[in-house]
Amino acid sequence: MSDKRVGYISWDEYFMGVALLAAERSKDPSTQVGACIVDENNRILSTGYNGFPRGCSDDIFPWNRNEADGETKYPFVVHAELNAILNTRGKSLVGSRVYVGLFPCHECAKAIIQAGIKEVIYLSDKYRNTPSDANSRRMLSAAGVKLTKLATERKTIVLKFDTDNS
Repeated sequence: MSDKRVGYISWDEYFMGVALLAAERSKDPSTQVGACIVDENNRILSTGYNGFPRGCSDDIFPWNRNEADGETKYPFVVHAELNAILNTRGKSLVGSRVYVGLFPCHECAKAIIQAGIKEVIYLSDKYRNTPSDANSRRMLSAAGVKLTKLATERKTIVLKFDTDNS
C-alpha cells in the first residue's frame, strides 16, 4: 500500500476555486465575482458569475461604474450569488452553502436568505463598513446564516491544460 498524495486541496479550497474559476467568465472590466453553491454532501448544486441577464447583450449594455461617465452597469448586472441561485432552476437550496469571492451585497443577502442557504463562505471583504455591507450582515445574521471568511495558507491553485507535463 502506498501513501496518499500530500498537498491536495481542502473542500473549502476546492469550492472557492470553482467560484473563482466561474468569475473568469465575467466580462465586467472592473469586478469579476463567481459563486458556487454546495449541498451538505459536498455536491455542487450550481455556479454563477456577475453579468447581464440572458438575452441582454454585453456589447450593448453599459459597463460604466461612474454615473459621470453616463449610464452605469448597476441597474442591469446580475450578481454571482443571484445568478447561481437562479441557475438551479428551482432545485432546493435549503441547508446549502455558497462560496463567493466577494462578501454579498444587501440584495444578494435577501436572495440567499430566501433560498434557504445556511452559510456564506467568502474571500474578500473589500466593501466592509459600507451601508450595503452593514445591511447585508444585519439581515444574514438575523436569519441565522453563518458567515465565514475563508482562511487558508494557500495563495494559488494552478490549472494546467497541458496534461502531458503533469
